[in-house]
Amino acid sequence: MRLLDRRTPDTGQAGPSPLRLNRDFLLLWTGAGMSLLGLRASTAAYPLLMLWYGDSPTGAGMVGFAALLPQLVVQLHAGALVDRWDRRRLLICCDITGLLAMGAVVVMLAAGRLWLPGLMVAAFVDGAVGLFQRLAERAAVAHVVPPSQLSQALGQNEARGQAAGLLGQPAGSGLFTLGPWVPFGFAAVSHLLALGTVLFIRKDLQGERSAPARKLRSEVVEGLRWVRRQRFMRAAVGLIAGSNLLFQILVLTLALTVKEHDGSALTVGLIGLVAGLGGVAGALAGARAAGRLRPFSVLAGSLGVWTVLMVPVPFTSDPWALGVLLAGMSFAGALMNVVAGVYQVRVTPDALQGRVTSVFALLGSGMGSAGALVGGLLLSAVGTYPTALGIAAAMALLALAAAVAPALRDDAAEAPATRL
Repeated sequence: MRLLDRRTPDTGQAGPSPLRLNRDFLLLWTGAGMSLLGLRASTAAYPLLMLWYGDSPTGAGMVGFAALLPQLVVQLHAGALVDRWDRRRLLICCDITGLLAMGAVVVMLAAGRLWLPGLMVAAFVDGAVGLFQRLAERAAVAHVVPPSQLSQALGQNEARGQAAGLLGQPAGSGLFTLGPWVPFGFAAVSHLLALGTVLFIRKDLQGERSAPARKLRSEVVEGLRWVRRQRFMRAAVGLIAGSNLLFQILVLTLALTVKEHDGSALTVGLIGLVAGLGGVAGALAGARAAGRLRPFSVLAGSLGVWTVLMVPVPFTSDPWALGVLLAGMSFAGALMNVVAGVYQVRVTPDALQGRVTSVFALLGSGMGSAGALVGGLLLSAVGTYPTALGIAAAMALLALAAAVAPALRDDAAEAPATRL
């Protein structure tokens, strides 16, 4: 009872209960985490399936492209629908759809068939499901936690995302060694478990919607116009878009490097495990950094760190060295995601949360889809070493652009408006 009736030292008013006692936040956090873990495992298994069983780097790139394509073609409309529809029902529908998509892959592979178009369709559907879930959860968090705990909640969400990557990569590759269909069966079960948690959330996950529904296109345009007025974030997300394209190419490059030098799919998972530890640490650090560091400092610093850590990648095939380098990159990326996420949620009106998040995700993460396709073509054409060199050089150019961009430096100088 003392934890539930805690008093703040200077006002005597009851303070908020810790997040670990917030039932609805825990249900939302757990359900989304399980779905994300399944998605990470299946995403890790797609390129392994095409490289080990299909012997096709191009096919691996095409499946990765399909999995990330929703971020390009569905993103903006998904944001508008998240702001329009009941978010709890949307999360339920997402888990049911993901369960059906992954079940179809299990049936196909268990029957001994490897049909690239079918894999691409399933990857697209599950990618779209994950996109809707991320948008809906990000918009819903502020409705299940008090404002004073928003930074902590978003930090825990980012840490959970990093942990899902930490566990999902080795889970996907490890389960893959048991059978090509097993990672996708795991993803199907994760959707089923997540469905059970969402059904027990009590609180509404959105505010009152007093304005009448308009054409979907008009609502999408409203979100785009709001973002266009945010000078700092508009410039920052362009740089992040470029870095995400490069990271997607890097993921395929490392998988092919391991295949050429080690030959074990499990090694890819171990590299992801080491990298995920860095991501979890970065997310936890980001929860503390939000409110202390300016977005410009975090963005410019992350691009600089990524450049420094990408330079050695072309010159080593040692799994532990690659894992440590990726861990450093993941730390910087996770810290930046938390700082940027808190800033965006705080400055965005609730009725626009889904659309604004979708715009930033389209410009930022959407380039990952193009990166998967470009990566597959580059690796088939020139191989791993030239591709890795090109990635490092391109990241250096992005870091330089961040250091000299007037929009970033001007907004960073404005206080306190652009402070988190």
